[in-house]
Amino acid sequence: MNTAPAPLELEFAVPELSYTRTVDRTLVHRDALGEVFLTDLQPLDETSYAAAAQLPRSHAYYGDHLLGPDVYDPVLLLEACRQAALAGAHAYFGVPRQDKFILTHLRVRLTHPDRVTVGTAPCQLTLHVTTSNHYVREGRTNGLDYEVDLRVGEVSIGRAGIGLRFKSPDSYLQLRLRNRDQRPLPSSADRPRPGGVHGAPAQPYRVGRVNADNVVLSGIEADGSTLTAQIRTPSTHPSMFDHPQDHLPGMVIAEAARQLALYGALEVRGMSPSRVYPTELTVTFTRFGELDSPAVLTAVVGDRREDGPDRDSYYTAGGLVDFGDLGESGGAAGPDADLVPVRVEATQDGESLCVLSLSLTRVRAAR
Repeated sequence: MNTAPAPLELEFAVPELSYTRTVDRTLVHRDALGEVFLTDLQPLDETSYAAAAQLPRSHAYYGDHLLGPDVYDPVLLLEACRQAALAGAHAYFGVPRQDKFILTHLRVRLTHPDRVTVGTAPCQLTLHVTTSNHYVREGRTNGLDYEVDLRVGEVSIGRAGIGLRFKSPDSYLQLRLRNRDQRPLPSSADRPRPGGVHGAPAQPYRVGRVNADNVVLSGIEADGSTLTAQIRTPSTHPSMFDHPQDHLPGMVIAEAARQLALYGALEVRGMSPSRVYPTELTVTFTRFGELDSPAVLTAVVGDRREDGPDRDSYYTAGGLVDFGDLGESGGAAGPDADLVPVRVEATQDGESLCVLSLSLTRVRAAR
């Protein structure tokens, strides 16, 4: 196992990156070419590399939001990081493409989301990736952690982190069967309708969506600042289930948590999903989510609080403003410059699957 400094501690001499075509879809474990956002990889040294991704101006899933001004989805940015991590594992660390991967953690914090507003051309994203905790067993890479500096042009817009563990198909199957007490693995391909559904699906606008096909929550109940809901497993969704799965993907759980956090911001704090943007999301996974048992989310919505001077930017209806332009107060005075923390836990059959933390930043009305 080795460690390495985080990306922002290094001065990168980044080679020219290409945005002309996507990488081989098998490098990022995608079936559909339209779900591949990575366009290039270039090595920097033994532990780090640069990657390029083009973010689409329009997308049926990642682009389905109510927020104005229109800003690229932080879950899309996480997906670009996930693809960069997978591609780097295969290209630079000898991980076979047929290996299965397991997410251990995800996190993203956006400090300059004004740089990822949707404009007249697709966004060209640069990812500076540094690896650490390189786990090797019998000459085989079976784990890596990643720190990612996300940049648009020369500006760092945020940081992300990903943990991946790798298993051969046989060892992955053995692990999954042990987790399931030797019960056969299910497949999302055999579940034509959303699974685990109890109660009516959430209304799209209450979870920040326009298209009901992108809603992954049902049976939402609120008790003060605590909310519960079940995950509607979208087994035929072309993005969340790009290919058949034997478990509930971590990115789907993250999406469900984001939707419940937005619902809670509206229900508990009166903040419309059309005026709230997730600037931070962190999740640590402890168990696989199964397809054949209901997964329950419990969210606790924190108090609205003022953004502090350590925050880098906040929204106005006409764009975003750097805190540096607003003096020592960071522009935090007043009821419109709000930040709401939300903690979400996913459980299944009484066992915790993961714990997620989100920070929701309110879009401030222009003056």
